[in-house]
Amino acid sequence: MQEKKAKDRTVLYVSIVIAALFVLVSMFFTEATNAVFNQLFALITTNFGWLYLLAVGLFIVFAIGLVISPYGKIKLGKDDDKPEFTNFQWFSMLFGGGMGIGLVFWSVSEPIMHFLSPPMGEGGTQSAMELAMRVSFFHWGLHPWVIFAIGGLGLAYFQFRKDLPFLISSAFYPLIGERIHGPIGKTIDIIAVFATIFGVATSLGLGSTQIATGLEYIWGIESTPITVSIIIAIITVIFTLATVSGLHKAMQAAANLKIWLSIAFMVFIFVFGGSVFILNNFTNTLGSYIQNLVGQTFWMGNVEWLNGWTIFYWAWWIAWAPFVGQFVARVSKGRSIREFILAVSLLPAGFSLIWIAIYGGAAFNLNTISNGFIEAAVGADYTTALFALLQQLPLYGITSILAIVLIVVCFVGAANSATYVLAMLTSGGDMDPDKKLRGGWGIAQGLITIMLILVGGTSALKALQTASIVAAFPYMLIMIVMCFSILKALKADYSESQLLKKSNEFKDVGSAQKAID
Repeated sequence: MQEKKAKDRTVLYVSIVIAALFVLVSMFFTEATNAVFNQLFALITTNFGWLYLLAVGLFIVFAIGLVISPYGKIKLGKDDDKPEFTNFQWFSMLFGGGMGIGLVFWSVSEPIMHFLSPPMGEGGTQSAMELAMRVSFFHWGLHPWVIFAIGGLGLAYFQFRKDLPFLISSAFYPLIGERIHGPIGKTIDIIAVFATIFGVATSLGLGSTQIATGLEYIWGIESTPITVSIIIAIITVIFTLATVSGLHKAMQAAANLKIWLSIAFMVFIFVFGGSVFILNNFTNTLGSYIQNLVGQTFWMGNVEWLNGWTIFYWAWWIAWAPFVGQFVARVSKGRSIREFILAVSLLPAGFSLIWIAIYGGAAFNLNTISNGFIEAAVGADYTTALFALLQQLPLYGITSILAIVLIVVCFVGAANSATYVLAMLTSGGDMDPDKKLRGGWGIAQGLITIMLILVGGTSALKALQTASIVAAFPYMLIMIVMCFSILKALKADYSESQLLKKSNEFKDVGSAQKAID
């Protein structure tokens, strides 16, 4: 226990020092920090963009391999462990995990932006619209959830089956053994902390910016970096107080509100946004998405476009892997590896595709009816895309306010969960970390996001995008090695189970022979 506590303090203190230094440097050397971010962004995307594509392709191959292999039968837990939740409860939580600020932010703006500036061909055409929807499906479909499944598998297997701490470093036990408790393991956990910080900061920046521009779009309140920072500060106070005061019922109510409000918006937009057009568009896009899945995964035809879109997304998902991986791992004890990978990869991905199909399809349909109103709004400020869409539908006075409520509850839910994960990662894998530690990380997340917004100025989202890619790069390398570590553990586990099975068979044969004799 003493060794564990020492380890806990080391990871926590190093993470705090680095986070504090980052905030101070951002405050006092704003231009220099921005310049460094831009240089790192150019270095990574120019020289290693291909590695992001190959790595995510490897994760998909690895996941498919586990599903079809005998290893898929191995449980995330002991052999006699039963699932903690019913199938319905489990599926509901996985669906809930598929909804967040990013999906609300990009579901209208991204398809329209690809339509106007496609990665190939001429913009503004029918083929550009079809390509835009396919690319949006690609960014929000199978790939991100396979990344989360791999991250969650490393946590769930070694925690529930091998009784190791609920830490990223535990997934490397087959490769480095007890050194997971030493400097190597601590370094892995610290990298996971910073990947989480910047991944969440990107989402919080997107969400707060959308709230600010929504307020300007609806009521004329000017959206500035200061306005965005104030919004972040207010919501940080809300979720931090909820975290430290133990308002679990309030947070559960917010989660339920997010789910039901999301479903209500989907139904409303589907009904009034052109249901037949949406269904036709969805069917066509789904077929095109499946048909081009492999080629799109490794496509490097427009490097500049890839840097701003696909590589950013892959880095963002990788940065979120410790966070979402922890969530899906925690609710999946007692499931087989095959069940886990299929459910985590396909269920939330399917929900995301339906979401994009409804919002994106309605955007294109209403854009045509309104003679280009939505594309003009996106061209002027893509953060207002959702409100431009709702403006073309009935009850705009009500739905615009509810849209801001939806963004806020997504914001609060993600930030609250992230504080929990950060506290867990810096407390030796304690699955019920101290409330003060959770509160401290809540404040730190808010400060870091505010600093990134202020550093970026009018290019705040670019600064967040850059920070996310930079922070995710080392964690991507960790995830690649994690795949080999998991495979080594599963191979040994399966061989041991086969030997035990044969031993039991011999015992049964021996018992039968004695009975005959």
